[in-house]
Amino acid sequence: MPDWPEWEVCRVADLADPGARSFETGDGDWPFRGFVVRLNGALYAYANVCPHRGHPLDVPMDHFLADEGRLVRCASHGALFVAETGVCVAGPCVGRDLLVLDCREHRGRVMVRAPTTLQDALDTIQMQ
Repeated sequence: MPDWPEWEVCRVADLADPGARSFETGDGDWPFRGFVVRLNGALYAYANVCPHRGHPLDVPMDHFLADEGRLVRCASHGALFVAETGVCVAGPCVGRDLLVLDCREHRGRVMVRAPTTLQDALDTIQMQ
C-alpha cells in the first residue's frame, strides 16, 4: 500500500451498523472518492471505484449496501462485493477486488489512509 496521508472522514457515531458512507479527500479537478463500511462494529474502507469500468459504486449517494449490509453493490452493473474484504463474488468483475484502504477508529473518528487525488490511485486501481 502506498504511503498515503491519513484523513478523518467522519465520526463513528454518524455511521450506522450496518452502514456505509462516502467521503472525498483532496481537492481540485480530481479529488479521490472512497467509502467506509461499518459492519458488526468493525470498520472497512475502499475506493469508490468499481473494478469493472471505473464507475462510482453508489447511485444514489451513500447507497452501497445489499443483503442486510453484508455485501457492497455496484449500482452501474450489479457487481457484489463482500463488505469485509472487497472481494467481488457476483457480476462482471468476479475475481477482481475493490481497492482496500487502511482504516481505523481514533477518538470516535474514522481515520482512513487515502490518496489526495484520483490520479494518485490510478496505478493501484486496475480496471478490466
